[in-house]
Amino acid sequence: MEGGFGPKIVFTLPGGIPVTETVTNTWLIMVLLIGFSFIVTRKFERVPKGLQNAVELLVDGIYNLTAQTMGEDKIAFAPYIGTIIIYLICANLSGLFGLRPPTADVNTTMGLAIITFVMIHFFGMKRKGVGGYLKGFLDPFPVMLPLNIIGELATPISLSFRLFGNIVGGLIIMNLLYGGLQSLSLKLGIGIPIFQAAIPAPLHLYFDLFAGVLQSFIFSMLTMVFVSIAMD
Repeated sequence: MEGGFGPKIVFTLPGGIPVTETVTNTWLIMVLLIGFSFIVTRKFERVPKGLQNAVELLVDGIYNLTAQTMGEDKIAFAPYIGTIIIYLICANLSGLFGLRPPTADVNTTMGLAIITFVMIHFFGMKRKGVGGYLKGFLDPFPVMLPLNIIGELATPISLSFRLFGNIVGGLIIMNLLYGGLQSLSLKLGIGIPIFQAAIPAPLHLYFDLFAGVLQSFIFSMLTMVFVSIAMD
């Protein structure tokens, strides 16, 4: 979508394929995360200190969170959960640095939700067998089959739109606020953007920092819970 509050097209690939700022900002976040991972893991020492302490604390926290939420037998999901939660936090906080958060595009959140949806059913079938897993759709009564299927299909929609709605809602409110403050400055004849510098700061803390981190945590927790339920 071009114009309005949708992501802008940055450039077009041969064949007329548009590349939006959602894609370019995602590439930027990926490069930063890969570069950071490469740099901090090059010289790990037996006795950690400095940045290595912080990295090991983060990794331990993700493994503990995964074990407490999914169980010790599903600790192998920790690398994926860690990747998702770190990416989502970086994506949601990118608005603080003047970038459009990739999660303000429903294509990003729906893509992540579809990955979760595939994981739910793939690992459910792997653990219980195809027949045993599909039989669960008949619980508690066979007549509940249509409702159970609808409930499963609603999972990626609710996951993606919860994250997308919260992030894009904050983005729209902040854009409207900046527009209103700019108009107020022009009406008062103030050349220096003093209103834009001071007033939005508390709202940035809520929409970008608090809501961004909270929604990253919620998406990751729901992914763990849904996959864990499908396997147990």
